[in-house]
Amino acid sequence: MKKFTPLTPLKIGTRGSPLALAQAHETRDRLSAAFNLDPAAFEIVVIQTTGDRVQDRPLKEIGGKGLFTKEIEESLLNGGIDIAVHSMKDMPVAQPEGLAITCYLPREDVRDAFVSLSAASFDDLPQGATVGSSSLRRRAQLAHRRPDLKLVEFRGNVQTRMRKLGEGVADATFLAMAGLNRLGMADVAQAPLSVDTFLPAVAQGAIGIEQRVDDAVVGTMLAAIHDQQTGDLLAAERAFLARVEGSCQTPIAGLAEIIDGKLHFRAEILRPDGSEAMTGFANGEIHDGATIGRAVADDLLARAPEGFFDWMK
Repeated sequence: MKKFTPLTPLKIGTRGSPLALAQAHETRDRLSAAFNLDPAAFEIVVIQTTGDRVQDRPLKEIGGKGLFTKEIEESLLNGGIDIAVHSMKDMPVAQPEGLAITCYLPREDVRDAFVSLSAASFDDLPQGATVGSSSLRRRAQLAHRRPDLKLVEFRGNVQTRMRKLGEGVADATFLAMAGLNRLGMADVAQAPLSVDTFLPAVAQGAIGIEQRVDDAVVGTMLAAIHDQQTGDLLAAERAFLARVEGSCQTPIAGLAEIIDGKLHFRAEILRPDGSEAMTGFANGEIHDGATIGRAVADDLLARAPEGFFDWMK
C-alpha cells in the first residue's frame, strides 16, 4: 500500500463550519488509528461552498443539496484533495462520474433536537410562537402538527442560530442531535424529539466519505473504517430518496432501523405547507435495504392523491 507521509499527506476535503471540521477530524482520527499513522500524515483542506457563501436567501432559491458539495467534489475530481467528508443528509443521491461514497462512519443520534431559550419542550410552545428553520422538511412537519406556529427562515451554524434565538428572531428552532453531540454541545438541546413524532431527514446523523473510484489505495484505507450497519441503513434511505426524486427542496423524511435482525424502514412525504402528509413502511432482510426503500417509495407514489407531487415539478 502507498504510504502517506508528512511530505505527501492524504488530503481530507471538508466545509469549514465547526461541525464539518469535527467530522473531518473524526475521519482523520479513525484512519490514523486504523493504520497507526501520525496525524501529520493527513491534511485537512477547507473548501468554501456556494451554500456556505450565500446566507441571505433560503436554499430553495439558490439550488439544492449540491450547494454544499459541488466545490468539494470539483476539488476531488481534479486531485486537489484525496477524500471528501460529507454530512450525508446534505448529499444528492447521485455523485459526479468518477466519484463514489465508499465509506460511512458509525451513525450518530438520528433525532431532531428542540432548542429554545424560553420553552422547555415543543409541547410547551405557546399558540402563535415563532419557530426558525431553513429545513423544508422540518417546516412542513411543524406546519402539519402545529399550524398555529409562525415559521421563519433560520440559516447558519449552531452558534449563529443560538445568537438569533438570543436576539428574539424566533422562540425556538430545531437542530440535529448528531451535530450537537459531535460538537460537544448536547446540552444546547432542551429535549430530543421522538422519531415517532418527527421523523428525521434521510441519512441524518451519518457521515459519508467520498473518493475517486480509480484510487485503489484510498479505497483500501476507507474500507478499514467503513461501518457496514450504517451502510445497510442508508442503502434503504437513499434508495427511497432516489425513487421519489427528493432533495433539500422537498419535504421528505425517512428512517431505517435494524430491529430483531430485520431492517425496518418508514418514510413520510408532506406538502410544503404541511396541509397533507403521507406515510409508508416496509421491512425485510438487512441486505435488501435498497429494495425495501424503493418499495416504500413506489407505494407512496401509487397511493398519492392526484396533484400531491405537483410541488416537485
